[in-house]
Amino acid sequence: MMQPKSLTTLLVLAAAAFAVPSRRDDTSTKRLLVTLKDGATKSQVLGDVGIARSRAADWSIINGFAVENTPETLKALQDHSEVLRVEEDRGMKATTITQTDATWGLGRLNTQDHFTTRPTLLNYTYTYEEGFAGTGVDVYMIDSGIRLSHSAFEGRATWGATFGPYSDEDGNGHGTHTAGTVGGARWGVAKNVHLIAVRVLDDSLNGDWSDFISAIDWVVDQANVTGRPSIISASLGGFSTPTVDAAVEAVIATGIHVVIAAGNDDRDANFQSPARTPGAITVGASTNTDDKASFSNYGAVVDLFGPGYGVGSSWNTDDDAYMFLDGTSMATPHVSGLVAYLISAYGNRSPADMQDLVKSVALQDKLSGLPDGTPNRLVHLPTELP
Repeated sequence: MMQPKSLTTLLVLAAAAFAVPSRRDDTSTKRLLVTLKDGATKSQVLGDVGIARSRAADWSIINGFAVENTPETLKALQDHSEVLRVEEDRGMKATTITQTDATWGLGRLNTQDHFTTRPTLLNYTYTYEEGFAGTGVDVYMIDSGIRLSHSAFEGRATWGATFGPYSDEDGNGHGTHTAGTVGGARWGVAKNVHLIAVRVLDDSLNGDWSDFISAIDWVVDQANVTGRPSIISASLGGFSTPTVDAAVEAVIATGIHVVIAAGNDDRDANFQSPARTPGAITVGASTNTDDKASFSNYGAVVDLFGPGYGVGSSWNTDDDAYMFLDGTSMATPHVSGLVAYLISAYGNRSPADMQDLVKSVALQDKLSGLPDGTPNRLVHLPTELP
């Protein structure tokens, strides 16, 4: 639904090979990292210190293991002639990245207070964890296709399938734009995600429900093959059609997350499919002044709102092109990207639990201009889960 508008991982390890490991002040794994000398046998050392091999994390890439840290085990390992090094198993964290040329939509995801607008739409900051950001997650963009060669995608976008008499390319730009907001290098929420183009719309953004159902049916088969956490992002809709709603619910029942645009008719989204599907995450559009976008649908079926006014993202005309657009189509991929981010950071969960999580971390009562009965929730990227 569019309205155009022209690790590295930090590991903190003990320095001294046989110094008694010091505890962290915050949390402790209560385990020891043990490295053996060349030629030493792990089973022999474990037996000597009285630890069953089944209780040790056993590695093949180095001659060592991890075991529970008790005073007795620590002393026995420190005294053993075949042990090279004993260290405390300490915490690690992903590298935090702050983007300084982000869209206002990305900036809004990071901001808890009332939003302060700036003179341009592209000088906001967006802070995220590099090691998460959608790593290991597939997002199927049910749309007009994706310009795969666009620099925003860094090779992370692939063509999945086309349903309808269309070419395997984005002849409109809408699909490239929404994909950029999900996972583009500059424009995206989840900058490590794998984007998969599934074309169901023609160059004028029209399509048939039968092709949409065929597309999501294909996604189920693909997700079963890959076994990877999967999300359908669908910035489209039409008049209420029970068959479509039932098909979307069937997809959700397989464990695939579905994020849907609420629509741009300034009416109750309960009259639109698949926006009214209870198991889907349905997204309305907000502005950079924290108002309901004038065109956005509303109502009880809208789970939350996301940035949908003057949203910059990748475009299909060349490999560096971008465009600013309005629409619930632009709001939806902010939430699709958030779901991908949450999966990579905190693990996958059922679509119902993810829907609850997205709503629980959303900002409450920040938006103005919402009709009665419409949940006042605004998409938010939390620094930690509640």
